[in-house]
Amino acid sequence: MLHLTDLHISRLFDAPWTRKVVDDANALGADLIVITGDLIDGNIAQREADVAALRDLRAPDGVWVIPGNHEYFFGHREWMAYFAGLNMTPLDNSHAIIQRGAGQLVLAGVNDVTAPGTGAPGPDLDAALRGAPADVPVVLLDHQPRNARFAASRGVALQLSGHTHGGMIVGLDRVVARANNGFVSGRYEVDGMTLYLNNGTALWPGFALRLGVPAELTRITLRRQAP
Repeated sequence: MLHLTDLHISRLFDAPWTRKVVDDANALGADLIVITGDLIDGNIAQREADVAALRDLRAPDGVWVIPGNHEYFFGHREWMAYFAGLNMTPLDNSHAIIQRGAGQLVLAGVNDVTAPGTGAPGPDLDAALRGAPADVPVVLLDHQPRNARFAASRGVALQLSGHTHGGMIVGLDRVVARANNGFVSGRYEVDGMTLYLNNGTALWPGFALRLGVPAELTRITLRRQAP
């Protein structure tokens, strides 16, 4: 699967940039594409042309998206409905079953922790997993990594997150870690769960600086665990 996050499509990361990301993503040939929030900076009227290329993301098992904190800044309900119109499937405290022959995978997504500040429901992992089949591996999409230990306690096998931009600058990562329960960049083993924290595919235009921390389109290969 291909993990994208923090695209921050904006005047800085505009239509040509989005087209290049889509072309590069499709060239990786992933079975599944997941996007863990902060796709945009701006409302739909401002960003309509810049996000248009996202419609062309292609993966046999679909393109799935959750909101980040920036979606709540610019109209979460409107944006999630708009993403659905671009052939992406939103997961708002919900899950889907990915089927491959006799094998199954639960793909779950939760809302961002900042959602209640805008009057929207906050992250609810129990709701997201309600009705999911037992003994099926769970991949969780959660924009921020701070609740990883809670996810592990609920039996999640793999959590994919963004938000931190990998600390943006070597040295600043220590400050970012304090705000994110110690998680900044890359792979962590958390109480038997794997957390992968993507550095971000772009940058927040309000602090568009990255030094020693590469951007990512992250391809992840899942393998069956030996009994």
